[in-house]
Amino acid sequence: MKLTREAKTGIIIVAGIVAFIFGLSYLKSSPLFDNNKTFYAVYDNVGGLQSGTQVSINGYNVGNVTSINFKDSSGKLVVTFSVSNEFDFSKNSVAELFDTGIIGGKSIQIIPVFDQAEMAKSGDTLQSKIKPGITELVQQKLTPLQQKVEGAVSNADSLLMNVNEILDDPTKRELKETIVALNQLVKSFKGSADNLNVLMENNKQQLDSSLKNVSTITSNFAQLSDSLVNADLSGTLASFQSTVVKLNGILEKIEKGEGSLGKLHKDDALYNNLAEASRELDLLLQDFRLNPKRYVNVSVFGKKQKDYTLPENDPAEQNQNQ
Repeated sequence: MKLTREAKTGIIIVAGIVAFIFGLSYLKSSPLFDNNKTFYAVYDNVGGLQSGTQVSINGYNVGNVTSINFKDSSGKLVVTFSVSNEFDFSKNSVAELFDTGIIGGKSIQIIPVFDQAEMAKSGDTLQSKIKPGITELVQQKLTPLQQKVEGAVSNADSLLMNVNEILDDPTKRELKETIVALNQLVKSFKGSADNLNVLMENNKQQLDSSLKNVSTITSNFAQLSDSLVNADLSGTLASFQSTVVKLNGILEKIEKGEGSLGKLHKDDALYNNLAEASRELDLLLQDFRLNPKRYVNVSVFGKKQKDYTLPENDPAEQNQNQ
């Protein structure tokens, strides 16, 4: 079959278009026309990160993840991602893996560092970091609480076991008897309270009268207190204090031997003389009572006065002999 000139021209045009498309695709894949920089980051666990996931800087999308591969037999993963050439940052910047939402999903954000270090270039491996997600944070906070709850449950279990060991059958019976006794005691208190209420109700008038008497007594005490307040207690106390001062002065003089009482208190000879005089006066009065003829002798007819004969066992004579 012989092709016409028009057919040959069409085939050539279609082949040229296809070749142009494949060539353009090839040129795009070459670094000459590439507008992105390629970086690497190594993670122990990517948490479900997938190729094609966007890469951001301060929340702005600047590239995407191109591939994820194992680094070596250690199990670590190398994540390859691209970043637009429009963004420059230091090679000390960090590629942080973080959660994009509560229900899951991972993405990479670059924490740029603008220091005096060399700028990151395509092919560099950035420092990696994994930011804990909400689930991990909750687990970190709940783990200590869970341990405490488990410990508390274990202690409660041990306590219940100890209580069960203590509460044997005799102890249980004693507790029941104690509870019954307490119930009876409460009933007794209730009965006493009821009786007291009845007693107060029956003697309400007497109680009212007693309260009135108490009120009257209180009023009397108040009046007595007012009388004491109005009395010249200060003057009385001052007079009493003056009297005490004078008495102290008299006692002090007596102690020093001044005055008659002081001399009597200090001079033993004077005291002994007074005691001796008192004793002799007592003997004289006793002798006058017992022997009045010794002192009084009345003669009516001028008779000669008889001599006084000292009676036997005369107390005065005995005292003189002593």
